Amino acid sequence: MANQQNSRSNRADTGAATPAELSGQRRVVVASYPSYADAERAVDHLSDEGFPVEHVTIVGRGLHSVETVTGRLTYLRAAGRSALTGAVLGALFGWLFGLFNLISPLVTGLLLALYGIILGAVVGAILGLVGHSLTGGRRDFSSVSTIQAETYDVMVDAPFAAAATDLLVAFRATPNAA
Repeated sequence: MANQQNSRSNRADTGAATPAELSGQRRVVVASYPSYADAERAVDHLSDEGFPVEHVTIVGRGLHSVETVTGRLTYLRAAGRSALTGAVLGALFGWLFGLFNLISPLVTGLLLALYGIILGAVVGAILGLVGHSLTGGRRDFSSVSTIQAETYDVMVDAPFAAAATDLLVAFRATPNAA
């Protein structure tokens, strides 16, 4: 009873429902792994063994944002990246508009795609330069952001927890297992 009240008060604080509350079942952690790939292999093993995996959830705990810097962002690089994006979009729109011509769709489509590449690259480069200059030097680097977890828990609906635990203990005991 106290656990239910704590769960409800925590949910009221964060505003988010737990996976167990969403499914209407109480879930039990049967294994924890340091990477998502390991947790995925464990669930795949459960599936291979015929376990009803619709009762399984992988929950990332200790989430944090990681931004990996990929390089310096110069005016030339900003213009080049935006020009490439503009060229691809221009080619796509040009080709699509060319398909609407019923007399000679191939020639018209290819010609409009070529015009789209040129116009898209020019407009993209200009927008890339303007966008980069508006940052005022505050962000002169490019990066990729990801969300990572410290651990990944494999959780199973309570009635199925014992069977899942037995299968995963046997899985860990075999060579080359997660």
